[in-house]
Amino acid sequence: MKKFSRRHFLASSGAWGATLVSGAVFAQILPRSRKRRVVIVGGGWGGLAAARHLRDMAPELEVVLVEKGAAFRSLPMSNKWLVGLAEDSGRSHDFAAAARTWGYTLVQAEATAIDREQRRVITRGGTLDYDWLILAVGIRYDYESWFGDDRRAAEQARKAFPAGFVADELDLLKQKLADFKGGDFVMNIPPAPYRCPPAPYERAVMIAWLFKQKKIKGRLIIVDPGPGMQAFNRVFADRYKDQVVHLTHAKVKSVDPFGKTMATEFDDLRFDDGILMAAQQAGDLVWQAGLVARDSEGRATGWGALDPIHLHARDDDRIFLIGDLIDRVSPLFGHYPKSGHLANRLGRIAAREIAGRARGSIPEPLLPESVCHVFSDVEPMESIRIDGEYRLRGDGLIMQTVRQHYDPQPRGEDAAWATSMYAEFLAKD
Repeated sequence: MKKFSRRHFLASSGAWGATLVSGAVFAQILPRSRKRRVVIVGGGWGGLAAARHLRDMAPELEVVLVEKGAAFRSLPMSNKWLVGLAEDSGRSHDFAAAARTWGYTLVQAEATAIDREQRRVITRGGTLDYDWLILAVGIRYDYESWFGDDRRAAEQARKAFPAGFVADELDLLKQKLADFKGGDFVMNIPPAPYRCPPAPYERAVMIAWLFKQKKIKGRLIIVDPGPGMQAFNRVFADRYKDQVVHLTHAKVKSVDPFGKTMATEFDDLRFDDGILMAAQQAGDLVWQAGLVARDSEGRATGWGALDPIHLHARDDDRIFLIGDLIDRVSPLFGHYPKSGHLANRLGRIAAREIAGRARGSIPEPLLPESVCHVFSDVEPMESIRIDGEYRLRGDGLIMQTVRQHYDPQPRGEDAAWATSMYAEFLAKD
């Protein structure tokens, strides 16, 4: 087992009995207690919600969150933050403080494998046995369709032209926009499904506004595999026709991140800078654990196979899958939206499912809801709230109803929503 370069320790905190374990090199990071144990891997919107609600719903269980980072960094208003219209998307929140607030154990270590037969999580700091496991490990980028096995090209694309779907890319992306002086700035829309479907279009509006405000002599070239979104298409055409070139139904065939060129089915483009959004799929642990769904021809879908009602893995009812990593849940509409709000609700549901099983019963089905706040323009500021409701049809299939509410005079509803969500699973101020 690889050792960490810094000193490792096991520290206990008095508040609410929470414990922080910082990557200690033991055969077992935590010895088994008399309590049955739930291990949650991933400290995002879903994992943190699951940890908090399990402590409320099943205090008789030991709850352990495994997360390699020291702090949670949120993304919901990152597009406004990137262009200087919001102040707090870069704010981070201490995982240890959240653990103290809600009374679960935090193991600060990187999980590298799941041994399903032994019911064991393997980390770089040791192992953790579990009775139930929740995987909330998010996404990874899939560069294969662009670069095949060329890891050097994939790394160049990720570092030089970050997609901005994960927190550690945001600072570089913000600096990139601040430094851009002119030319062609390319941004492709990734193939669906991907995190927060309206987000790339909102980002495009923000960048177009920035170019217009700063009088940058440049174009934002949006390469879109689909028809776009109607509300944004109108804004691009009416208000940013000098800043935006929107190429619809243009699938990216290849990218040269060194020569700064992109080929679509119709055009060969050269760009001066840009944002390259590769396809997305479930995080590494889902693949390592053999939990990726297969289509009718046996090909990997890229997403975690699960029971769409109860959220356990399709072939392992001791493992629950939540958040952006999950596969389609209904033949009627496909995937749940991959968003923080939806991940949070799935975390709650997984906690409820495990609490019921710990007491010998399977709860009645409970489905999530989704809320998304997105800005369709800056001057004047205009926003859209997208609500998704889900219910079971008579034949057991999940149905989706989507409603959009246009607001020509937003008054901070997005910030209020984020604050209320954080209060549910982060440390209390």
